[in-house]
Amino acid sequence: MLDGFICALKPPGMTSHDMVSFIRKVYGIKKVGHAGTLDPGAAGILPIALGKATRMIEYMTDADKSYRAELTFGFSTDSGDDTGTILTQENFTMPSLRQINETFQQLIGENIQIPPIYSAIKINGTRACDLARKNIEVEIPSRTVHIHNMELLEVEEPKLLFDVDCSKGTYIRTLCIDIGKKLNIPAVMSFLVRTRVGCFSLANAYTLDEIKNNPQQAIQPIDSVLVHMPAVELTKAQISFFQQGQKITEKQPINSSSLVRIYDKELGFIGIARYQAETACIVPVKVVFR
Repeated sequence: MLDGFICALKPPGMTSHDMVSFIRKVYGIKKVGHAGTLDPGAAGILPIALGKATRMIEYMTDADKSYRAELTFGFSTDSGDDTGTILTQENFTMPSLRQINETFQQLIGENIQIPPIYSAIKINGTRACDLARKNIEVEIPSRTVHIHNMELLEVEEPKLLFDVDCSKGTYIRTLCIDIGKKLNIPAVMSFLVRTRVGCFSLANAYTLDEIKNNPQQAIQPIDSVLVHMPAVELTKAQISFFQQGQKITEKQPINSSSLVRIYDKELGFIGIARYQAETACIVPVKVVFR
């Protein structure tokens, strides 16, 4: 079975599920998953896992993300983007560069967001967007997100183009609405491309044609998403214990009390363990290869 990750470049118009179906057909395998849902209308990075790599997706859920977004002033919609039903429309004076940059600075840091009603967030097991399409009123709970950085790239009335680095769970549609609120102008998101998910970026992304034409080239090793964890190489005897789920005493100093990558000199990546500094023990967490 093929095992590894693909840094796929999702085009607008496809759902994340569509992307998984495409990958299944290209590689001829059923065990495929993705990390970080991307709205159908948005383009950008969608990490896709093949085979045993699907067991690593949980270690990507906290990954920060980066986006390039376009905001359009002057109207609001029920979806938060320019594809929704217009709710309000106003004449306005375009804010100055100083006002825009001051607003960006105010939003950097911790923010409380309410995700759009037309989103994939689940309410009692059902996606909010599915409930909204059935005209079922739902109350979406707020969430705390973190905006690490925002950079204004271009201003051309009535639009702004900007880059944002943020935590998981951040809705850029909501961020655009919040920018508008702070400037007292209704606003929507009119374009979005996700440029990064953790260690995956546009620089190592593959289009659908590239994946279809050269499937093997697009596959990255399973452990490529775990570079934030320290690496530990065990002896043959220790590997045997690890694969059986047994604790291993490790005398070499490891500057971590968290998760570590486990390697065999010949076989390479084997799995994930937790290093307990107080007992100098390696405790198996996930054995990927036996």
